[in-house]
Amino acid sequence: MTQVVATTPGLFPLPDWAKDELSRLKGHQKSDLVSGEEGPEIVDAYDRAREEVVGVQTDAGLDRVTEGQLRWDDMIAHPLAVADSVETRGIVRYYNNNNFYREPVVTGDLEASGDVAGELDAAAEHVDAGLQAVLPGPYSLADLATDEHYGDEAAFLDAVADFLADEADQFPDVETLFLLEPSLVENAPGEGADERASEAIDTVASAVDADVVAHTYWGALDEKVYAHLMDAAVDAIGFDLVADHEQNIYNVQEYGTKDDVALGLVDGQNTFVETPETIRERVEWFVEQTDGDYDTVYATANTELFYLPQNKFEAKIEALADAAAIEEVEA
Repeated sequence: MTQVVATTPGLFPLPDWAKDELSRLKGHQKSDLVSGEEGPEIVDAYDRAREEVVGVQTDAGLDRVTEGQLRWDDMIAHPLAVADSVETRGIVRYYNNNNFYREPVVTGDLEASGDVAGELDAAAEHVDAGLQAVLPGPYSLADLATDEHYGDEAAFLDAVADFLADEADQFPDVETLFLLEPSLVENAPGEGADERASEAIDTVASAVDADVVAHTYWGALDEKVYAHLMDAAVDAIGFDLVADHEQNIYNVQEYGTKDDVALGLVDGQNTFVETPETIRERVEWFVEQTDGDYDTVYATANTELFYLPQNKFEAKIEALADAAAIEEVEA
């Protein structure tokens, strides 16, 4: 019997009131973005916004509740952007869309800041069960950053993985950890680097006593990259069924997958709201196509959700929760 768990990959839109309040407090310049050294008024605004989005998820009925990453001005590059030995420089396009992040340039030995752990500690005060952490995957974070210190791609990836593992080691108790790895699709690692990418994921996954999901999106993995990812010691791999269901299904049919899977079932970049019935049908379809006997299916959005207006974000997580509650899946 398969358990369907409703969740998200985090990175939520700020509540509208928080956008206005933080715009007034922070301004609009690059120097006004989150640095990890915000003043008390800004910290208080984020605390209230965090409590609100935790409540929205709980009220919707999600099985896993994230902190929301509302402070992440730089999307998944945030943990580096607020770390010591990292300078933020020019504005860079965030993959193939109209969002931008500050280029994190590593200029010295990386050390965990505890910033993400602090956010989770704050969220844990409002979550009775099912707290979920979100981190960039090491390959994607290294791909988004610039190295001016380690001098070698392999050494830099190892350093980023150790940095994330040290950050994860400071987490409070969490049920799951989503490692976001869009670069495995968007800028796939080549020969040799594909194996190192999976080893780097191992490093981060081993730092937490929680179920770990390597969530990939914006398409499907190259076959060889997927085969190496199967060697990583994660509990589940995420598949973006919105962007490319055919190749994702092929990879599973050809190479198998983990006992658990995460399925990107709703479009995190489109305001059209899928119905719970449609979401559930997509779960059933994936299980049938792959002939899987899964322990857990994480029903989630394919991408981060910060692209959406607040009302559409709330409608999508309600649909995911309702879909998970419809009925249990027979393998």
